[in-house]
Amino acid sequence: MPKQKTNSSAKKRFKLTASGKIKRKKAFKSHILTKKSRKTKRNLGKTTVISAADKGRVLRQLNLA
Repeated sequence: MPKQKTNSSAKKRFKLTASGKIKRKKAFKSHILTKKSRKTKRNLGKTTVISAADKGRVLRQLNLA
């Protein structure tokens, strides 16, 4: 049986934490930043944890499920 392939875009976008949660970067930080406040831009730079609804999909893309 052939090896399973990991989704290349998913392995670049997501990281696993030690407790098994999946971290991701926030969207909307790449352009059109002049109309966004300092606070918004600062908070968009941080990482967050994916929602429970998306966890199965992401784990399947990373071949961990």
